[in-house]
Amino acid sequence: MKYILPILVILTSIIGSLANIYINSDGWYEELVKSPLNPPSYVFGIVWPILYAIMAFVSFRMAEKISGLFIMQLAANAAWSWMFFYFHAPLIALIDISILIFLNQKIIKILRGESKILFYLYLPYLLWLSFAAFLNASIVFLN
Repeated sequence: MKYILPILVILTSIIGSLANIYINSDGWYEELVKSPLNPPSYVFGIVWPILYAIMAFVSFRMAEKISGLFIMQLAANAAWSWMFFYFHAPLIALIDISILIFLNQKIIKILRGESKILFYLYLPYLLWLSFAAFLNASIVFLN
C-alpha cells in the first residue's frame, strides 16, 4: 500500500485535470458570478501540483495508518472537478467537497497524533480545500 497511494495521487491529479480541459470549451465557468476572492486561474495551476506532491509524500509515509480514508478522499477529490466543471453541478460539487473536507479532517487528526511534521505538511491541503469550498459555495449562492 505504501507505494500504491502515491501512484493513486498521480492518477487522481490526471483524472481531475482531464475535467479541467473542458473549463474553456463552453464558456460556462467564465460566465459565472464569482467571489471577489476568487484567484486568477493560473493560481490553481501552481497550487494543485504542490498539494498533490505533498499528498503523495504524506500518503507514502503514512500509508498503513490512513490508506482507507485516503483512498476515499482521492475519489472525492477526482470527482469534484468532473461534477463542477464537466457536469456544471456546483451544488453537488459543494456536497462532494464537504465530504472531502470531512475525510481530510479525519486524516489530519491521525497525522497530528503520529507526526507533527506530516501534520503541518498536510495542513495546507485541508486549508486549500476549505478555501475551495468557500469559492464553490460562493458560486452556488451568487448564481
